[in-house]
Amino acid sequence: MNTASAPEATGADSPRTRETLKALYGYVRPHRWTVALGLLLALAGAAGGLLQPLATKALVDRLSSGGTIATIVLALTVLVLLSTVAEAFGAYVLERTAESVVLAARRSLIGRLLRLRLPAVDRTQPGDLMSRVTSDTTLLRAVTTQAVVNAATGTVTLVAAVVVMAFLDVVLLGVALAVVAVVGVGAALVMPRIGQAAERSQEAVGEMSTGLERVFGAFRTVKASGAEERETARVEASALRAWRHGVRGAKWEALLGTADNLAVELAFLAVLAVGGARVASGDIPVSTLIAFLLYLFYLMEPVYKLVEAATQYQEGAAAISRITEVDRLAAEPPAEHRPVAATVRGPASVRFEAVSFSYGPGLPPIHRQVDFEVPGAGLTAFVGPSGAGKSTVFALIERFYETTGGRILVDGEDVRDWPLHELRSAIGYVEQDAPVLAGTLRENLVFSAPDATDDDIHAVLARTRLDTLVARLPHGLDTLVGHRGSKLSGGERQRVAIARALLRRPRLLLLDEATSQLDAVNELALRDAIAETARDTTVLVVAHRLSTVTDADRIVVMDAGMVRAVGTHEELVSTDELYARLAATQLLVRADD
Repeated sequence: MNTASAPEATGADSPRTRETLKALYGYVRPHRWTVALGLLLALAGAAGGLLQPLATKALVDRLSSGGTIATIVLALTVLVLLSTVAEAFGAYVLERTAESVVLAARRSLIGRLLRLRLPAVDRTQPGDLMSRVTSDTTLLRAVTTQAVVNAATGTVTLVAAVVVMAFLDVVLLGVALAVVAVVGVGAALVMPRIGQAAERSQEAVGEMSTGLERVFGAFRTVKASGAEERETARVEASALRAWRHGVRGAKWEALLGTADNLAVELAFLAVLAVGGARVASGDIPVSTLIAFLLYLFYLMEPVYKLVEAATQYQEGAAAISRITEVDRLAAEPPAEHRPVAATVRGPASVRFEAVSFSYGPGLPPIHRQVDFEVPGAGLTAFVGPSGAGKSTVFALIERFYETTGGRILVDGEDVRDWPLHELRSAIGYVEQDAPVLAGTLRENLVFSAPDATDDDIHAVLARTRLDTLVARLPHGLDTLVGHRGSKLSGGERQRVAIARALLRRPRLLLLDEATSQLDAVNELALRDAIAETARDTTVLVVAHRLSTVTDADRIVVMDAGMVRAVGTHEELVSTDELYARLAATQLLVRADD
C-alpha cells in the first residue's frame, strides 16, 4: 500500500502535480491583485534589507577615508524603518487574504458536499468529509498566499543578492554557492517526505472525525453496550496515527531547517577563510569582505523563505488533493431559485414503466421490471416482505438514486427531465427513521416550508396531535429538541416529521412506515389526517399495519423487487396468496380491533 501511494505522495506523479497547481491557482486567482500588493510590499521590505550591506560597505569605506558618516547612518535608519513598515503591512494584507481564501474554499466545499448524490455519500464516511471542510481547508491558509509570496520574494531577493555578491567578488560567490549546493541537494530529497507525512496525517484526522461521528450517532447504544472504552480506543488509534505522521513531518521539517542553517554557516566559514586570505593578499579590501559576509547572512532569509514555501506547498498539496477529491464525487446541480408553486397544483400522478435498479455494478438488483400506475389523488399502499424494494420506490421518485432501466413518470414527465428543485418542491417525504435535526421544534417544522405562517403551523400541529406536546414544552415551539431529536420520543419524532411534510403542502406525499412508533390513539388520529390529505393529494405509503392497508384506494404488493399484484384489500385477500399471508401474519391487526 505504501509503495503504491509513494509516487503520489512525493509529487513525482506529474498529472497530480499539475492538478494541484491548477487548483492552487483557482484559489489564488480571485485574490490575485491583493496577493500582488502583498508581494510588492514584501519585495519593498526585502529591497531595504538588500541595500543594507552596501550601505555598510560605504560606511566602512567612509570611516577608512576619515569622512563623515552622519548621512549614511541617517539613510540606513530611514531604510530600516521603511522596509519594516512595508513588511508589516504586507504581512497583514497576506494574512487577511489567506483568511478570505479559506472562507471561499469552505463555502465552495460546503455547497458541494450538500449537493452530493446519495451514492457518493454512501461510499464515503461523513466524518472524513467533515474533516475536509475543517482541518484540510485550514492548511490552505499558508499555501495559497504566504507560500506564493515567500517563493516569489525568496527567488527575487536570492537572485538579486547573488548578482550583488558577484559584483563584490566572484571567487567568494563561487565558494559560497558550492557549499550551499551540496547541502541543498540533501534538502531537496527531504521535502517530498514532508508532503507524504502531511497527507497521511490528514487522512488519520479524517478517520478520527469519522470515529467520533460514528459514536455520537449512536451515543445511547454505545453507553448501553458498555462500549465506551472500545470506542475510545478506536478513536485514539486514529489520533495516534495522526500524531505519528505529524511527528514524522516535524522531523523532516526540523532536518530541512537545520540543513538551511548549516548551509549558511558552512558557507560563512568557507568565505571567511578564503576571503581572509584574499584580504591579506590585497586582492579585495576588508569592506568588501564585510559586505559579502553580511550578504551571506542576508541569504538566510530568502533561502529560509524558499524552504518554507516548499514545505507549505507539500503540506498544502496534501490538503488540496483531499479537497479536490470531493470535486470528483458526483453531485446534483445547484437549485434554480425560481417560483414553482404557481406552475401546477393538484395531486400528482406517478407511473413506473419497467423500472430496474441496483445500488452498483455487480450488486443484486433491487427492482426488476417494476410496473404500476397511481393516476392521482388517493392513498396507495405498498406492502411486501422485507427487502422487496418498497422504500426504494420512494428513493427513486425523489431521484436520490437513478434507475438503471425503465422510466419513472410524474405528471406524465420523466423525472430525469424535471429540474430537481421543481420535482422535490412538489413532494413531501417522511423517511423510515423520521429524522429530527438539532435545533428548536419550530425550526424542524418549517425546515421544508420556511415561508409557513404561524396559522399554518398551528393548523398542522392540531392535525398531527402535536399541539398538546407544544403546550407542555417549557418554551413552546422554541424549545430545543436535542441532537437528532433526542429529547422527543420515537412517536413524537414521527409526528414532527409528518407535520413537517404536511406543512410543505405537497402534491405528492411519500410516507415510509411513518406511523410505526405511534400508539393506537395517535395512529388513528394520524390515519384520519392522512386520509383527509389524500382527498386532494397523492399519498404513497409503505404500510406496516393492516388498518393502513384496508383504508387504501389501491395496494401494490411487491416481492423480490417485482410488482406481484395491484388491487384493493378485498380483491387481494382472495386473489393473491402472498398478500393474504401478509395480512394474516406480518401486518398488525386493526387499531380499532
